[in-house]
This record gives sequence, C-alpha cells and structure tokens, in this order.
Amino acid sequence: MLSQETINIIKSTVPVLEVHGTQITTVFYEELFKAHPELLNIFNHANQAQGKQQTALANAVYAAAVHIDKLEKILPTVVQIAHKHVSLGVKPEHYPIVGEYLLKAIKMVLGDNATPEILHAWGEAYGVIADAFIGVEATMYEENEKKEGGWAYFKDFVVEKKVPESDVITSFYLKPADAAHVPSYEPGQYISVRVSIPGEEYMMIRQYSLSKTPSSDLFRISVKKEDDNNPDGKVSVYLHDQVKEGDTLEVSAPAGDFTLSGKSDKAITFIAGGVGITPIMSMMETLAAKDPSREIVFLQAARTPAYAAFTKQIQSLQEKMSNLTYKTYYEENRIDETVLKEMVNADSDVYVCGPAGFMEFVISTLYRAGFSKEQIHFEFFGPAADLEKAE
Repeated sequence: MLSQETINIIKSTVPVLEVHGTQITTVFYEELFKAHPELLNIFNHANQAQGKQQTALANAVYAAAVHIDKLEKILPTVVQIAHKHVSLGVKPEHYPIVGEYLLKAIKMVLGDNATPEILHAWGEAYGVIADAFIGVEATMYEENEKKEGGWAYFKDFVVEKKVPESDVITSFYLKPADAAHVPSYEPGQYISVRVSIPGEEYMMIRQYSLSKTPSSDLFRISVKKEDDNNPDGKVSVYLHDQVKEGDTLEVSAPAGDFTLSGKSDKAITFIAGGVGITPIMSMMETLAAKDPSREIVFLQAARTPAYAAFTKQIQSLQEKMSNLTYKTYYEENRIDETVLKEMVNADSDVYVCGPAGFMEFVISTLYRAGFSKEQIHFEFFGPAADLEKAE
C-alpha cells in the first residue's frame, strides 16, 4: 500500500504529466532502447516510429497518477494491457528495467523540478503498479499452460493452408508443429505471430484475431495486406508475399478480453469495418452452432465489394440463424448516423471492431444516442490512445 504522503506527491504531478507526459515517454523509449536494444524484439517498431506508443504510455501514466488513490478504477485497463503483454511474451524481469528508465526520463525532462521526493514517490508507485501487472500476467501464463494443448510464450505452428477471403485479406490455417491439439479460447480472442523478416535486425510481433469458432486441431487468422509503403504493413506484406504453405511461424497462446458477454437472451449488434470482421466471424460461427435463434444485427463496412471478406460465409450462416439481419455497406452508402439509428437495437449489446477512425465514429455516435459503456464492447489493434476521442 502507498502512504498518504506518496499519494499526495503523485497527485501533485498530474498537471505536469498533462503537459509533459508525451515528452517524458518519448525520452523514456529513446533511452530504454539505447541501453536495451534487445527489447526491440518485443515492441512494435511502427507504433514507435509514428509516436503512437509514446502517446499511449503517456496517457496510461497520467491515468495512473489521477487514480493513484483508487487504483481499482484502472483495473480493467490493467487486465486489457496484461492480455497484450502475455501475447507479446513480456516477463517479470522486464519491469525493473522499464521502471529505471521511466524515472530517468522524468528526471531528464523535468530537471530540478523532479525533486528526490517526487522521484521516490514515483518509484514507489511504479513498484505497486508493476507488481499488479506481474501478478495478473503470471496468472494468465499459468492458465495458458494448464489448458489442454496449452503453452506459455511462443510455440511453432505450421501454415497448413492459405485461403484468399477478399482482394486484400487472406486466411492462414495454423497447426501446431508438434501435432498437439490447440487450446480452447473465447470467440473474439487473438494470437500473436512473431517473425524474423530477412533484412530486419529485430523480430517483429503482430496480433491477429482468431477468425473461426474454436476447434481442437487448428487456429485461423485472417490478415489484411497493408500497403507496401505503410510502416504498419511490414509483417502483413511478409505473410502475404513470402510465407508459404508448409512454412513455420511462432505463435502465442490466445489472449484478449473482447469476447461475448452479457445475458444469453440479449440481442446483439455486430459492427465491423474492413478487417475488423475477423474476431466477429469467430463470434458469429460460435453463435450459429450454439445459439442460432439469437436476435442479431450484423453491419459490415468495406471499401468495395472486392474488399469485403466472408460475405458468402455470412450469407450461408443466415440459413441457420433465423433472427440474423445482415447488411453490407460500401463507400457510396457507408455506415452513418442514420444507419446506426435505424439498425442498432437500443437494448442490444454492441460489438465494434475496425480502423480507428471508423470505431471513433461508431462508438461516439452510440454514446450520444444513449448507449451505456456496459453495452459497447470493442477491439482495436494499436495503442489505445488512437481511440481516446470516442470515450
């Protein structure tokens, strides 16, 4: 537990963090990677280059300072980030390193204003928060290992087949290289894929939703090929252009908290933009098998029909799901406020996944329409700061 004096000191730094937070985290990452370049095997290089990770960390540090006297308020965020950490292979020994360079960055940016008392208080606070992460993640790793076919960190999988789903999305069917079963997972969860790309100094890790209902024999991920010049696209381009059937990929155990929740008789609305359809396909296939009479509205947005994935599969699901309403929207008739008002049941649980701008619009529109935060569930693969406008 933190002393009241420590809490007061941390609270007093909130205005400073609001102004200098991103500068602190930018210096933090620069100094961290200078001293520990091996950590670049874990961090997303594209997010670093674009400043996204720096902003996301600054927001997290700020939130921790605001709620330092009631850390339970940030517990949902801790759990969500812990899922990401577990899928990246973050270990307890990484936390002291991060703490050391975070305090160093605070001192470098604030200078004499970072008094010994402030640095000591933040050292204590970081220790408490780090212990919370380490504890949550240890439980997750242990649970992953205990599952039938489970493991911690990364395991080799073979690409059994590649199947195009649209002009830009391809599914990869992955089987364990040791021929074991794969562990069970919740529809909507994701795995990480770790690759060594020829010409790149460090390994790269990307997270991809599992796009089919759970089965014991394989995973399926469905990957959008990004533009060759997009820094975010290095791994997706490599998977599409270089990885062949029979090749081996390193894969993490399933993780993530974007899963079906709520009462089993409650109506559901799925809203997917682009490749955001992938976790929702897992949910849809599961509902088709286990709860085919559920009242469901499924709104799918894509740039053009050629970019829309899984349309035939969803149409075939309609034959099994008597209460499924499915509509597709393209550039010329995109999902707008009128569509959301007409199509989304005000009493339904809403699941949203897609590009940041799309999700910001959908979520903020639903909030304005009176939907509660408990009703709206979303998954976004990128720093959470990219969605802060929607909150």
